[in-house]
Amino acid sequence: MKSDPIFDDIHYQAQLDLKIQTLAEDFKEFTIKNIEVFKSPIKHFRMRAEFRIWHTGEQTNYIMFDKDNKKPYEIYDFPIGSITINQLMPQLITAINQNTLLKHKLYQVDFLTTRAGDALISLIYHKHLDEDWINEARKIKTLLNIDIVGRSKGQRLLIDKDYVIEKFTVNDQDYYYQQVEASFTQPNAAICELMLNWAAIKSRHFGNDLLELYCGNGNFTLPLSKNFNKVLATEIATSSVNSALFNIEKNQIDNIKIARMSSEEFTQALDGTREFYRLKEINLKDYNFSSIFVDPPRAGLDDKTLEVAQRFENIIYISCNPTTLKNNLRQLTQTHKIQSFALFDQFPYTHHLECGVILQRI
Repeated sequence: MKSDPIFDDIHYQAQLDLKIQTLAEDFKEFTIKNIEVFKSPIKHFRMRAEFRIWHTGEQTNYIMFDKDNKKPYEIYDFPIGSITINQLMPQLITAINQNTLLKHKLYQVDFLTTRAGDALISLIYHKHLDEDWINEARKIKTLLNIDIVGRSKGQRLLIDKDYVIEKFTVNDQDYYYQQVEASFTQPNAAICELMLNWAAIKSRHFGNDLLELYCGNGNFTLPLSKNFNKVLATEIATSSVNSALFNIEKNQIDNIKIARMSSEEFTQALDGTREFYRLKEINLKDYNFSSIFVDPPRAGLDDKTLEVAQRFENIIYISCNPTTLKNNLRQLTQTHKIQSFALFDQFPYTHHLECGVILQRI
């Protein structure tokens, strides 16, 4: 197993400098005046974590697998995890080791936390969960002051809810987000808040209406809505759509509409080549789109969505994969100029990073 990262300013900055150097070299074919760099906290930045469970005799513990040799090694603390995760880890594993029913055939434990200290723990099993399990899980809920989701094949039991509420502050306004168990959320809360502020500041003078693709739970949608007359956002995952609607209502925002559609489907609707029942209460002709926001999966934008993005005056692009971003920019810069470029150190001590790009039509 490779040695663990050293969590201090010097070692953190060294790994970040390497990312900056690599990114600048990879994107040298584009005219980028300046790369804005947003640092992560050195420790306790991950709000969620997943651990496999290892049973050795009567003892159970968290493990992770070395990515090189696949060898399991036991985990006793998790410095990159939130303070809450690190507080709960020993308390939970002690309680599980003292409870034969909860320990039996436990396969995995997932933590989902907030900066305020709220926590949801998923216990995943290779067995059927019955009423006895529910009763024992409730004792853990009371002991640790957490919510629990029990998972097994064909089962998903809630004790008592399956989400936490996170708060981000953007331009001095607080936004509250439902983050649901097993649904995507940004893992690094501090970087997420920096990304939201960056996108909101860069688009504050765009005006007219905004189209957003891949909106998730409305992470960017809520604060960006302040900059536009109306926002139409699309998302394909039903759980994310439900959370987005929850978050819109919780934050009392009245200029956002959500459509449960893929980007490919919405492109068909926008071009008038296909009608969708899911858009029956949305008239696309009512929108005066001048800007598009995209936060695609690692595969980036497909060819048709790229072509659609080029129709807009302004493009806000958040990318979790610099390789596909670079490929997409080769087409987008045929019609648009890069105005801003940012590096967000979403995943310290790994080669992964997040980028933000603002493009305006030439």
